[in-house]
Amino acid sequence: QVQLVESGGGLVQAGGSLLLSCAASGRTFSNYAMGWFRQAPGKEREFVAGISNTGGVTYYVDSVKGRFTISRDNAKNTVYLQMSSLKPVDTALYFCAAAFRPFRINMPYDYWGQGTQVTVSS
Repeated sequence: QVQLVESGGGLVQAGGSLLLSCAASGRTFSNYAMGWFRQAPGKEREFVAGISNTGGVTYYVDSVKGRFTISRDNAKNTVYLQMSSLKPVDTALYFCAAAFRPFRINMPYDYWGQGTQVTVSS
């Protein structure tokens, strides 16, 4: 089992920045690929960014490329999502997820956090 706890969400004005963190506990963090997802009210959950277990491979959905950066610190069992130039359309509940397999796009994830709310005002 892996437990994931997100933090860092909040209310920010358009153009602002936020740093989301996801702390993992349980099994060896460095064995897991990690991803960030988001779900806005009335919409389906959307993949935002993913990172391989070593951090050597990252991938982003087109709508956040150049604005968001995913990273991880395996010594701290934490994955981050640095969000910049935020827009109102980025408003959503943001989740981190862990996958016990090599990273690839559209892969299934095994464990999920509870989410942290990000609200961007115009």
